[in-house]
Amino acid sequence: MNILTEKFKEVLLSVLPIVVIVLILNFTIAPLETSLLLRFLLGALFVVIGLAIFLLGTDIGITPIGTNLGKGVAKSNKVWVVVIAGLVLGFFISIAEPDLHILANQIADVTGGVIDNMSILIYVSIGIAVMMTIGLLRIVFNIPLYKLLTGIYFVIFLLALFTSNEFLAMAFDASGATTGALTVPFMLALALGVSNLKKDGKASEKDSFGLVAISSSGAIIAVMLMNIIGGQDELSGSLAVDLTGSKSVIAPFIHHFPTITKEILIALVPIVSIFLIYQVFFLKLSKKKLMKILKGAFYVFVGLVIFLVGVNAGFMEVGSVVGYTVAALDNSIYVLIVAFVLGIVTILAEPAVYVLTHQIEDVTNGYVRRKVVLTALSIGVGLAVLLSMIRILIPGLQLWHFILPGYILAIGLMYVTPKMFVGMAFDAGGVASGPMTATFILAFVQGAAESIEGANVLLDGFGMIAMVAMMPIITLEILGILFKIKSRKGGLRSNE
Repeated sequence: MNILTEKFKEVLLSVLPIVVIVLILNFTIAPLETSLLLRFLLGALFVVIGLAIFLLGTDIGITPIGTNLGKGVAKSNKVWVVVIAGLVLGFFISIAEPDLHILANQIADVTGGVIDNMSILIYVSIGIAVMMTIGLLRIVFNIPLYKLLTGIYFVIFLLALFTSNEFLAMAFDASGATTGALTVPFMLALALGVSNLKKDGKASEKDSFGLVAISSSGAIIAVMLMNIIGGQDELSGSLAVDLTGSKSVIAPFIHHFPTITKEILIALVPIVSIFLIYQVFFLKLSKKKLMKILKGAFYVFVGLVIFLVGVNAGFMEVGSVVGYTVAALDNSIYVLIVAFVLGIVTILAEPAVYVLTHQIEDVTNGYVRRKVVLTALSIGVGLAVLLSMIRILIPGLQLWHFILPGYILAIGLMYVTPKMFVGMAFDAGGVASGPMTATFILAFVQGAAESIEGANVLLDGFGMIAMVAMMPIITLEILGILFKIKSRKGGLRSNE
């Protein structure tokens, strides 16, 4: 119970800034309907409770499952086992990710069903499965991460030449959305499980990061191929923003509860089933350890349901209404300041960010402090949302004008930052774009795009997650260079 109380306090401190900002906006430049505001506050309570239970469940459920499966894959010492495990686990963990469902539904809504959500889910999950397999093989065969990422992004830039602007934004957004609250802890633990069995300790530290980054690139490639093979082009879209919203405070929570419960159940069953099969035939953990892991998986289920009901019923609608109202004030400064501040504080409430930053501190034995990583991430995400809003405000400014130079810089920095930071930085890019970003910030940006004259919800509304996924890579690589300089000044050997 003490651990749960600690998680609760930690999450409360993270979610509180978002609540305070929305309240300040409500009493100043963006007043909300009373029922909408009450739903937001109730949603915030759900988010805090759900996130605390989810994080406890991740610690004792999903992480041990990922670690044990990872060790099992490595122990087999057979390439075909790694390939099959990567494809099967990659597909099921991706199609289970709640953030991906949110994005797929959002794409289907905005395009009026021209791109259906099931196509996005299947294409992206296949892409993730293939690239996660390549990521596991990289660990097994000791392929340097920076060289592999250089090759992957060269292929992505090549495919981008043949991809329409609409699909380009969706492709990079899918990459960010697919690495959310469920996939990240699992992938990090899987990578750690595989890399822990290697004899080279330093290599293990570095290898435990990077799998999320490689896997998420599969989503980009898959959506680009979906466009190139399918030949769909010239899409249009719009977003319905209801400034008054439903008068009922409770009804939206009741409406979302059964759908989300079903989605999370479908999401978790395949992974838990694979673990149980592995337990029966190979792992054979004691009954006490097995029950603890299953209890953790149950906590993850309960926590995710409460968290996502709160986010969907209380956060998304307020996000789009606040974005629409602030943008309608016709004052660019207000929009830019609110976007930057929201970016900074929202990242603190992302569940996957907790998992990654704790793992970075643990794996580096405190060498890289959690607070330092969080600060770098906050600045990166704040800048990302700010740049996304600038893109909406300036006609003709397109996503690739940011993404191309941004990734060229990120790839260039890989060659000068300590190698351990490369994996952390690219993984951080994936985790930064979790459920809070995919819901509240995406809704805020799309609401603003709907309000600003000349902006296109499809072209400008999407692409924000892509920016949020890219900027932390650059800020963490710069952090790595600063650590390198600090280590040299202190007479210590840099962690290369």
